[in-house]
Amino acid sequence: MDSLHSARRAVTDAAERLSSAGVPDEALAEFTPQRRKLGITLSPRMKPIGRAWRLGVFLLDAGGTLYAAGHSTRAVEPGRSNYQSVSGEERRMHRAAAHRAYPEGTVVNFGARVLELTEEGSAAASGPLLISDGRLLVRWNPTADVATAPEFEAYLRERVELLLTPPEGA
Repeated sequence: MDSLHSARRAVTDAAERLSSAGVPDEALAEFTPQRRKLGITLSPRMKPIGRAWRLGVFLLDAGGTLYAAGHSTRAVEPGRSNYQSVSGEERRMHRAAAHRAYPEGTVVNFGARVLELTEEGSAAASGPLLISDGRLLVRWNPTADVATAPEFEAYLRERVELLLTPPEGA
């Protein structure tokens, strides 16, 4: 399919432009929750797997691999447990794991999954990429209507331009 070939070329070009411009990237990690091994409780951890630029609902690494963005946190002191909510404790656990693995203040992306720019890979209705009428579209919100979905290459181009020339004050 021509749109997928064109998209793969656009992704490679975007990675080259961002890399050559020296645009700061963010950490990419694999999160492992707290677990028990041989009777010992192991703390949650972030395993570094690379670096990537955030492009809206996507992450892009210097090698041209495109990811569906998952979650992100910042490597900061996690603070005290307050047991106010389960989601608050999960975020604290993510911050703690990031803080152990990365320098203070680092933005860490985790839970990202590789997106294959193939017909099979783009056919997944739950992901941010979809093919409709032979066009590769971006579903920036899982509930967004396909009729309002922007074309992938235009979306990618806009996001790259925002990183290359951020608005004043950003």
